[in-house]
Amino acid sequence: MTAILGAGLFVKQAYLPALTALGSAVPPLKAVYSRSEKSSSELALEAAKLLDLSPDIYYDIGDDPSKNLDVLLGRSDISAVIIALPITLQPDIVLKCLKAGKHVLSEKPMAPDVARGLKLIRDAEPLCKQGGLIWRVAENFEAEPGYRAAGEIVRSGKIGKWYNTPWRTVPDVSTLDGGVHTVAALRTILPEPFTELSGFASLNKDYLIPHDTIHSVVRAGHHYHGIVEMTFASPTKSTPKGDNIVITGTDGWLACNKVRDSLELVIKVRVKEEGKPEEEQEYQEKEQTLSYPSRNGVEDELLDFFNKIQGREALDIGRPRNALKDVAFIQAALTSEGKLIDLLALVA
Repeated sequence: MTAILGAGLFVKQAYLPALTALGSAVPPLKAVYSRSEKSSSELALEAAKLLDLSPDIYYDIGDDPSKNLDVLLGRSDISAVIIALPITLQPDIVLKCLKAGKHVLSEKPMAPDVARGLKLIRDAEPLCKQGGLIWRVAENFEAEPGYRAAGEIVRSGKIGKWYNTPWRTVPDVSTLDGGVHTVAALRTILPEPFTELSGFASLNKDYLIPHDTIHSVVRAGHHYHGIVEMTFASPTKSTPKGDNIVITGTDGWLACNKVRDSLELVIKVRVKEEGKPEEEQEYQEKEQTLSYPSRNGVEDELLDFFNKIQGREALDIGRPRNALKDVAFIQAALTSEGKLIDLLALVA
């Protein structure tokens, strides 16, 4: 059985519909928790409409001690929890749930900064090992079929040896919260981890303090480099296309773009003429377009989490140490001020 901790918009707009779509493939939702009785009750009502069940409600603000989080975590029929609480609260709640013997799927970012993320991992790993527990970070871009397909294409060598990656995005949430999505998508696609970063951050809209825009030059492995740009400070309601990636290789390139409700991959490679010496060959270009439905990855990450718990085959996604690398990237981009930052040392 499952419980959800948190009653925000993302739970209502993403998690409940995903659980509805997955149906009997995942354990039923038996309990929901929020700080107030009102928000917890509202989430339970929404769950009743979509899932045709009546989860028990728990909350901390009130006079009934039998309804608090400790009581929920003491239930033997609840084996897994989904945590979607404010970033600053999540590390303590993750540990609390693991200490109660629950499997945990916690929303990204996994911590508000690298220092707290490292401490969380160091405290959580022994609990997982001792209790045989699964803890995963819900980074839904890792689970997106389009990004995973792009990664397979790059790693297969179809565009040759990649060497340059521009990425431009216009996210719609905070720099850390939205930025880790950007980095996770790139991490899913690229065959080498990010190693170094130099960049600048700025503030263009006062109500988005402390930063709303970053421009970075990054290196992956020892030989590959690219640029990452993101901003929340569009001067107009209409914005350029977001989440645009181009991976350039020695034999071609791959572009990954969000188009309405799908993720579109365009692969263009040069094709040699057969039967001629190298110096006489004329190169032709071959283009291929692939389209994948964009589901925001929530269904896939949920199914993967429960498959892991039940010992079934699962994707290699949601690892906390990878999620920490995403936080480290954004933290480095926000604090670099042009200095070169060693990303691997930051998370060591």
